Amino acid sequence: METVCLIGKPNVGKSSIFNRLIKEKKAIILDTPGVTRDRIYGKVTYQNKTFSLIDTGGILLGNDDFDKDIIAQAELAIDEADIILFIVDGLGDIDAADLHIRDLLHRSKKPVIVVVNKIDNEERKNNIYNFYELGFETVLPVSAEHNLGFKELLNLITTDMEEKTLDEDDSLKFCLVGRPNVGKSSLINALLNEERTIVSSVAGTTRDAVDTKFKYNGKDYTVIDTAGMRKKGKVYENIERYSLIRSLKAIDRSDVCVIIIDASTGIIEHDKHIAQYCLEAGKALVIAVNKWDTVKNPDMEIKKWKLLIKNEFQFLPYVNVAFLSAKTKKRINTLMPLVITAYENWQKEIKTSVLNDIIMEAVSLHEPPSYKGKRLKIYFVRETANKPPKITFQVNNKNLVHFSYKRYLENKIRENVDLMGTPIILQFKNKNDD
Repeated sequence: METVCLIGKPNVGKSSIFNRLIKEKKAIILDTPGVTRDRIYGKVTYQNKTFSLIDTGGILLGNDDFDKDIIAQAELAIDEADIILFIVDGLGDIDAADLHIRDLLHRSKKPVIVVVNKIDNEERKNNIYNFYELGFETVLPVSAEHNLGFKELLNLITTDMEEKTLDEDDSLKFCLVGRPNVGKSSLINALLNEERTIVSSVAGTTRDAVDTKFKYNGKDYTVIDTAGMRKKGKVYENIERYSLIRSLKAIDRSDVCVIIIDASTGIIEHDKHIAQYCLEAGKALVIAVNKWDTVKNPDMEIKKWKLLIKNEFQFLPYVNVAFLSAKTKKRINTLMPLVITAYENWQKEIKTSVLNDIIMEAVSLHEPPSYKGKRLKIYFVRETANKPPKITFQVNNKNLVHFSYKRYLENKIRENVDLMGTPIILQFKNKNDD
């Protein structure tokens, strides 16, 4: 999948253009809660072509030079991209910051589209000709505020992209994600050594991810190692953003995400943030507590850890947990069965008759609450997609669905269908809607 990066100085509308591209194409969005307030990474699909979209912080000019971390951010973003959208303000003139960015982009030799924002009428369209002075062949007017020019922009971006095709390799792909130094690479080595049947090890689609194919019980699997996902730092925040993006891309290519936690340091807030990335990507999940060899009285501690994980990961009550040691290889054999279970449930097809029986019984046991004299009625339920399972409810009025009742219905489904390891999506549609 190709990567498109937005770059420019502050207040030219980069984030607005980013949000417009994402929203307009109904793409999956991966936020980064707790790490940065910006939405920096998304996936856009347009006319059966898909690309990753990266937003960047505004590049400022300070003391006649770039600040060191801003330079690092810009260069990493450019390095990561296949196509660059150079966003400029159509109501202003080219200034020194624009010229510095121009020089960076010319040195990169990457394809550049100059996107002139805030062009919302014919009179302002004349302003775009000034920006040909930047020396790039393609200059396009848009208005993020008024949603103008985006069809033309998407056509330009996707002109030479290949259409999505089904992945010929349909083997299970899982990635190991977590903070640096939690033992991801050691765990992969332990897994592969356990099976002693490495097929191949090749560079993945991102610089810091490596795909390794291997066999387990006679079947092919691919494990993806990722760079450690650090939390926000004061000095290297921008560099960490792009380390994070490479990990997000590895998550995007995976079916199952194994979240690695360090038993020697315990659970920290960032472990939960990493789990949230995987959840928002709609992936099957397993939690692996590594370095179990550092824990004294492991039989007693395992009960405490299970309770701790239940409390700290309340948003993932359906995820199985493995306690293991990559160093000593103790309990390594417990991981793959959990990965396979999560994957099978992630792509599970649930019979319509089974779902309707579950929901009918759930409603009879606990009727939906009324709101202003109106009560939710559920007419029909079926699974409309999987990976992860998506269950669609046909109802009288979707606005009557209270979040607590939605959670109740999900719990009832999980009580009756084995969906351990996978999120499920509950969608409500009015009976007369198409």
